[in-house]
Amino acid sequence: MSHKTFSRAALPLAIVMVLSACTMEPNYQRPALPVDNQYGQQSRLQGNGADLPWQSFFTDESLRQLISLTLQNNRDLRVAALNVEVARSQVQIDRAALLPSVDLSASQSATHLPANLYSTQSSGQVTYHQFDTRLGVTAWELDFFGRLRSLRDQALEEYFASAATQRATQISLIAEVASGYLSLCADNELLLLAQDTVRSQQASYDLIKRSYDGGVSSEQDLAQAETSVRSAQADIASYTRQVRQDVNALALLAGSKLPESLLSQARLKKGWHFPATPAGLPSDLLTRRPDIIAAEHTLKAANANIGAARAAFFPSISLTAAGGSSSATLGHLLEGGTAAWSFGPSINLPIFDGGVNQANLDVANVQKRIEVANYEKTIQTAFKEVGDALAGQDTYRDELTAREKDTAANQRYYDYSEIRFHEGVDNYLNVLVAQRSLYAAQQSLITTQLGQLNQQITLYKALGGGWKS
Repeated sequence: MSHKTFSRAALPLAIVMVLSACTMEPNYQRPALPVDNQYGQQSRLQGNGADLPWQSFFTDESLRQLISLTLQNNRDLRVAALNVEVARSQVQIDRAALLPSVDLSASQSATHLPANLYSTQSSGQVTYHQFDTRLGVTAWELDFFGRLRSLRDQALEEYFASAATQRATQISLIAEVASGYLSLCADNELLLLAQDTVRSQQASYDLIKRSYDGGVSSEQDLAQAETSVRSAQADIASYTRQVRQDVNALALLAGSKLPESLLSQARLKKGWHFPATPAGLPSDLLTRRPDIIAAEHTLKAANANIGAARAAFFPSISLTAAGGSSSATLGHLLEGGTAAWSFGPSINLPIFDGGVNQANLDVANVQKRIEVANYEKTIQTAFKEVGDALAGQDTYRDELTAREKDTAANQRYYDYSEIRFHEGVDNYLNVLVAQRSLYAAQQSLITTQLGQLNQQITLYKALGGGWKS
């Protein structure tokens, strides 16, 4: 064969290969960052604490055991993992559509004709038998215009999105467990504080009662002392209820009964400390936060769907071919001279569909615009969460310092009030006022400590930390 003849023969094959390699998907371009490329706190731009695995960020052993238990048994995380499996299988289904499906079949048919069916003359009845075996391809679509590849790309992007969503679910779950455990710690501290306060105020009430019985204290002093006791007793009931609800919430997250050893060590006064979490640049969030990654893959899936909608306007070509053997008897089915084959290409050219293809393309274009908006909103939400968490770092530090000083001042005020009462300088009303003020300051200090720790967890979560093992 001459070079010229070979070139002519190869030209149709080359055209088919080129057409089979293209799609009608729009060129994907990542939307511009819809936020400023800075957080407004330049001192926190170096590094990124989100690279720290959660085992290194949460160093308390009880909390780490609780998180591990949750990752093993939480039902939401299990559903997210199963959704990934479904998406992976869908990718395989759409990918298989690009390849021909080869089937092997065997059949037998029997036809019985009665006598005198085709002639007025007498003839005997007859029965025909036919045995067939076929190996063939049925309705394999040649993807000239990339419709099937666009559907495959769409399924692949949806798989990536579901995998990223699974990681985002894990991040949220870890942060929720940590915050829930710290809430349990804080409520345990508040419960112990209320119990100590009841004992102290009950002793004060007993003292006032004896003074009242002796005619020294007034009925007003006795009533004021009793209100302090009753208020603290109500707090005990409230915090006891809250502790039980905290345990129930953690059990739901963990998906199983919690070991008593983890609950008994839930105290806020354990020297809690989390590593520093530098924020990095806002653009880092695009590759670190799984929810943003999932939103972008969903956007890419919508972009691929446009390619499939465009390809629907063009002809589709399918091939059906089979080869095998046919015989009137099963014993001669595989002998020479029984070969049979069939070849049936078909082409479908859309001419009039009532506007269905155009409507599908319009829907695909609008859906992409929706996903662009969702992607941008996801970034803006992430930026806000990081900004809020950064704003809380310095302010919580200052607030905690002020609360500690306020508690110390109230402690001194209470101590001086008791001294002055025992020395007869003041009445017991000043002691009760100082006692209540100290109790409120101690409650505020515990609440602020909890808020500061939760803010650090929130920053770690907002930066996309927690899904690396």
